[in-house]
Amino acid sequence: MNNDYICDTNALHLEFSKNVLFFFSALGAFNGLFLSLYFGLLIKNRSRATYFLAALLFVISVRVTKSVFLSFYPGTSTVFISVGLAACFLIGPFLYLYTRIAIHPQKVKQWNWLLHIIPVLIFMIIISSLYPYSEYKHLWWRRPPRIFGVILSTQWILYTVAAIYQARGAFKTLFDKNKKITTLDFWILNIVIGGFIIWLAYNTTTYTSYIVGALSFSFTFYITLIIWIIKRRKSTLTFLTPTVKYANKKITEEKASSMADKLEELFKQQQIHRNPNLKLSDVAAQLEVTPHQLSQYLNDNVGLSFSNYINTYRIQTATQLIQTNTLLTLEAIGNECGFKSNSSFYTAFKKNQGMTPSQFKKSLS
Repeated sequence: MNNDYICDTNALHLEFSKNVLFFFSALGAFNGLFLSLYFGLLIKNRSRATYFLAALLFVISVRVTKSVFLSFYPGTSTVFISVGLAACFLIGPFLYLYTRIAIHPQKVKQWNWLLHIIPVLIFMIIISSLYPYSEYKHLWWRRPPRIFGVILSTQWILYTVAAIYQARGAFKTLFDKNKKITTLDFWILNIVIGGFIIWLAYNTTTYTSYIVGALSFSFTFYITLIIWIIKRRKSTLTFLTPTVKYANKKITEEKASSMADKLEELFKQQQIHRNPNLKLSDVAAQLEVTPHQLSQYLNDNVGLSFSNYINTYRIQTATQLIQTNTLLTLEAIGNECGFKSNSSFYTAFKKNQGMTPSQFKKSLS
């Protein structure tokens, strides 16, 4: 009798725990969908970064929704299940893309992000056609021969690690007592750490559908709480859209095209960037525009500040000289390209190329 009572109690406790997790999974899916709508359509001064954040939250929500329906309605359409699995494959890429674009918006060209997304979609279309989930769901299980599960887990963690690497500067600032962490760094750290925890839960817990859903709820709820706190202190989430400096005074397409042509002539043909004393006002005068208009064009249309813009050309010239000129020292090459000091040359070169000039020279041999 006592044993039956204990078994019934344990069963009730297990069922209650399962229902609680199921409840928070559903809330996690709803919260994610709401936040993706908020960042994608409702937030003011939307940027590429906010769109990718919206996409990240959306695929997390779709993945959780798939699990909720599959658990509650075992007869859920295999097409919907395939969509949910595809969303799971996209969590890592969107986490990486958001982090990279938020930190280095100029390094991701307009359509380059598709290189991370289209292969996933093609892969899932092929897999769904050749190995329907209803017949081959064992290939997605946690135990062998879960080949597709291994592929998903590996792809997800590789992108997550890549996102953590992109945010390495924010992590360094977090543990540096001499530096104050910025709101953007704080935000990115929360997104990256939250994404890693969701991956960890997916790969280390028994009831992945429920645990990931519950953690997704916690993750999205936490983001909502951060937004509320920041909006209590500031009027808008300005750190999410750092490049909308001149949003109310857009340059016309005709004028922007004219400025682009003239800038190309000045920097590529005349190579005015070799002048170490080159100023924004000097270039603006040659373009016959105001310094404000030139700065606006560079920020809005190119996505670079004036100093980063001219340094891009200086580094391009430096790499050409390193490859072709064997007589000049690296310091002399830096001076030839317009840098006033060796330190500024080395700093700009490493930021642009990911290595120092000397390392770049060694890589050529």
